[in-house]
Amino acid sequence: MKKGNAWALLPIGVFLVVFIGSGILFQDFYAMPAIVGFLIALVVAFLQNPKRKFDEKLQSVTESMGDANVMIMCLVFVLAGGFSGAVQAAGGVDSTVNFGLSIMPPAVAVAGLFVIGCFISTAMGTSVGTIAALTPIAVGISEKTGMAGALCIGAVVSGAMFGDNLSVISDTTIAATRTQGCDMNDKFRENFKIVLPAAIITLVLFLVIASGSQYSVSDDLSYNVFKILPYLVVLVGALAGMNVFLVLVLGIILSVIVGVSTGSIAWNQIFTVIFQGPDGAGGIKNMYDITVISIVVAGIIGLVKANGGIDFILEGIKKHVHTNRGAQLGIALLSSLVDISTANNTIAIVMAGPIARDISQEYGISPRRTASLLDIYTSVWQGLIPYGAQLLYACAGAAAVGLTLTPLDLLPYLFYPILMGISGIVFILFSGRPKKEKPSA
Repeated sequence: MKKGNAWALLPIGVFLVVFIGSGILFQDFYAMPAIVGFLIALVVAFLQNPKRKFDEKLQSVTESMGDANVMIMCLVFVLAGGFSGAVQAAGGVDSTVNFGLSIMPPAVAVAGLFVIGCFISTAMGTSVGTIAALTPIAVGISEKTGMAGALCIGAVVSGAMFGDNLSVISDTTIAATRTQGCDMNDKFRENFKIVLPAAIITLVLFLVIASGSQYSVSDDLSYNVFKILPYLVVLVGALAGMNVFLVLVLGIILSVIVGVSTGSIAWNQIFTVIFQGPDGAGGIKNMYDITVISIVVAGIIGLVKANGGIDFILEGIKKHVHTNRGAQLGIALLSSLVDISTANNTIAIVMAGPIARDISQEYGISPRRTASLLDIYTSVWQGLIPYGAQLLYACAGAAAVGLTLTPLDLLPYLFYPILMGISGIVFILFSGRPKKEKPSA
């Protein structure tokens, strides 16, 4: 390992200062598009190390951008976006939500919201989409049962973060597995056994707190099981070990068939919904930002690594960490800090992933364990930070149907993100050392 250089980390520091600074200055952490902040960081990276020729720096950047895992990740992002757009247009989201509400017993209303949130977010691969779909329903249940609105929406957010972390088509799972070079189904199995205790305890808490509540939904809860089929096929196919590209292509084709046969998608709109979804803001189009960001971040990390930044981090870890478990805790801390700084768990994984991979190789941590830790701890904080998209969307959705809440009102009821973090630490400290497997191509 060559000599580390702390100054090589300056581009990452510049991004965090610019991004967080603009959020504080404008009182809006989305005032500056993340890609603009990363482009500024890339310029700073190019200005460093004047002894190297510009062409040599450009070579480091493009080689890192063109890494096979980066390109595969971007392709999966595109296909996942296409599937999301097509299945939403086919009516899959509405049918899935209505199906869950139809079979949910009235006595377990709040716990039922958590379970439905888990299922929908795992099927859809998006926490924000799940929150948008279920928050109005959660407010209605609150009004009819007398349960606190923050409690009901807290159950929705908790369920949404379950699937955001676990779903095989979530952009966080895609980023975590590709940066570590492991299979999605291996990561799912590793991840699931870590978070299962947290999910069970969360369910019990919601059952106890809201026991005896009664409600009725007067809205139309009609659903079509045929429209839920694409979600089930993608989920089962991915967990069975089917190639993710084939799974997503099959999901897109099946969604189109379902949509056209049920009249939800017109023949002349087939390709449009794949590109931009039913509302013009989803589908492949919705993946543009994260795809470009992933490529630019890979370029920045390439220069940071070439200038000794990654080696500096590894040297620092070696001074304080001497065991496999210590390194796992270090990866959890790294993931947490980057997500708190960026307020975006996918971007946090893309940034921290290459560093985590070097740490895991140094200390013999399996790629599936590293991918799980990256995804878990970015999801933990994404479900808790008041300026993150998840809590902001939840409060906005509640306000749209007449309930005024702040993200701080939700924090006492966000049981799952908190328990997920605790479960991860317990698993690191008391589980056996995972077997080290070869990274997948």
